[in-house]
Amino acid sequence: MDSVGKIQLMGAKNLKRRETALHSELEVLQWAIESMIQHSTCQRFGTDCKDLIAMIEQPQAWPNFSTELEIIQSLWLCFSDFKISYFPRTQNEIADSLARNARSFHRPLCFIGYSIPVWLSRPPQV
Repeated sequence: MDSVGKIQLMGAKNLKRRETALHSELEVLQWAIESMIQHSTCQRFGTDCKDLIAMIEQPQAWPNFSTELEIIQSLWLCFSDFKISYFPRTQNEIADSLARNARSFHRPLCFIGYSIPVWLSRPPQV
């Protein structure tokens, strides 16, 4: 999102299942930050995971995730005004739909764009 809250880019990537859901949340945040460094000046990110925000705000309280948090901290130094905000899933249906549909793909998927492509707006037929 830009500074007034307008969505600038959206993306989806189906990642391999990690040891915990929080590891997956960190991995997808890392991917989103790296993607924005390459494609946009966007500095605001949203998540429906309150624990992810807690991890970013107090990384020392999450020693099991120190490696991942160090990577994310080094990446956000590329931004002059990095922000991550909590959005309940019910208030961000686009992101929820992208995530659910990306998980349903059984082949590698990586998408970044300004709108949801038709092929990603519905789950693949098996």
